[in-house]
Amino acid sequence: MLKNYVKTAFKVFLRRKFFTFISLFAISFTLTVLMVATAFFDHLFSPFPPEVKADRTLGVFTMRLEGPEATSTGAPSYTFLDRYVRTLPDVERVSLFTDHQTAISYKNGVKIESDLKHTDGEFWKILEFNFLEGDPFTSQDERDASFVAVINEATRRKFFDDQPAVGKTLEVDGQSFRVVGVVANVPIFRIVPFADIWVPISTMKSNTYRKEELSGRFLALVLARNPSDFDRIKEEFRSRLSQVELPQKYNRIFVGMDTFFESASRMVFSSNLSESHPGYLLAAILGFMVLFMLLPTVNLININVSRIMERASEIGVRKAFGASSRTLIGQFVIENILLALIGGLIGFVGSFLVLQAITHSGLIQYAQFHMNYRIFLYGLFIAVFFGVFSGVYPAYKMSRLHPVEALRRRAQ
Repeated sequence: MLKNYVKTAFKVFLRRKFFTFISLFAISFTLTVLMVATAFFDHLFSPFPPEVKADRTLGVFTMRLEGPEATSTGAPSYTFLDRYVRTLPDVERVSLFTDHQTAISYKNGVKIESDLKHTDGEFWKILEFNFLEGDPFTSQDERDASFVAVINEATRRKFFDDQPAVGKTLEVDGQSFRVVGVVANVPIFRIVPFADIWVPISTMKSNTYRKEELSGRFLALVLARNPSDFDRIKEEFRSRLSQVELPQKYNRIFVGMDTFFESASRMVFSSNLSESHPGYLLAAILGFMVLFMLLPTVNLININVSRIMERASEIGVRKAFGASSRTLIGQFVIENILLALIGGLIGFVGSFLVLQAITHSGLIQYAQFHMNYRIFLYGLFIAVFFGVFSGVYPAYKMSRLHPVEALRRRAQ
């Protein structure tokens, strides 16, 4: 039975080329857009290297101070994180680091701009970079203020013409660093690990980062032993916040300790950064995708109704010879699923080509978009959704036609 359905479906597709083309275009275009969007979200929030321990990692990324007449929003200070985060009990590791900033170098009189990040030694134990040469600097290097650096492959290409870089000297913002490691490029949307050059915190030009203040330009990563420890760690951190001595003009402090997804939801849905709303962010993403799918699905339903009603005589004859409504519905739904899967295949190819084009365009620094099983499964779900949802109603409407009415429509 199924084999006959498939044969009939392909004959119908070839006989009604215009309807087939319109349907395939709507499905493949929608699927391409959705899969490209899914790839962006997947590469932003999923555990890709070097953030392979994301399921066990919490971050402290923002701080907001509020008072009767003043507010301040930004990153925490080194002193705050060192006192209230680094000393958290029963966690595996804690790392403090800065956000990336522009650093200036010169090679043969040519100005080179790089993204520089200051980190401690624990940074390299929480994040798993792909080392092409050498090794990371250590916590001892950070304590000793050793002028050592890890660079990415793009920086190696700029400064050393892709020749081995370990052991060579690099001038950055007037400081000289010895290269100890070279890592693969990290895309800019991986905000925590991204940089071109990483150096120890203690090599900063000034030690003012150790001042007794709350706001600064530092971030923190907390590696839990198990994801089940998250609630306990967050509760301990909240209790510590109640002990923070605030400057006179402020009376409230909000500092989140979140996963990266939770942190994004905090910034989008909390005006004062007081709490995260991951459910809201997930609902917003899913809602956008459903709304985007709704219009082409409605159009496909209308196209399928027209396509099926054009086959009124076939329906009338088959019903006159005893074909059941269930049989007819099964045939037309399978036809629609096959059409959607073909459109899905075109959409997969289109998505791959678009992602490759974005990767090679350089629009997103160091981006390497690629398909994976999550994106594939999502695309497959959308294709089947199109096939079933846009085919059930037209097939049901067709199956309700009386044989005489179906033949009369054809005659007209």
